[in-house]
Amino acid sequence: MTPPVGTYAPGVTAPPAGPYAPGVTAPTVVPYAPGVTPPSSLFAPGGSKDFVSTPAQKNAAANTIQNELEPATKTAAEHADDATGTAQKGFEGWETAAGLKKVADTWDQQVKTLMGRLSGEKVALRGASGSFARNDIGLGNQFASQSQLHGI
Repeated sequence: MTPPVGTYAPGVTAPPAGPYAPGVTAPTVVPYAPGVTPPSSLFAPGGSKDFVSTPAQKNAAANTIQNELEPATKTAAEHADDATGTAQKGFEGWETAAGLKKVADTWDQQVKTLMGRLSGEKVALRGASGSFARNDIGLGNQFASQSQLHGI
């Protein structure tokens, strides 16, 4: 959001950009709770030009979800819950407290949805890894049983 364009009365300056009160700066966007470091694998440059991954890569991705993303998401959610709860107490008796409660409930539902998606992706990655391996073994067995060399 930018200040309105136009001239201002003598001695009056344009309002600051953004929806923040005077003297309040915009928060720094941090997708992880304070003290939580994002997994370095998320920011690896380059990558393959083919849309291919090995079972080991699928398993590694599932492990990243399980060991890094799910715990970091949970920690961030708890941090937000604590901060919002403290703010609610500070505004007790005001409509702001009710608004914060509604926001906290919405946030909790969104976190629950996100955790469900992460879990689903983790299960799908592990399942796809196993499916490819089972498919390869099954095709190998099928070809071997139809081979002229089978049983010799």
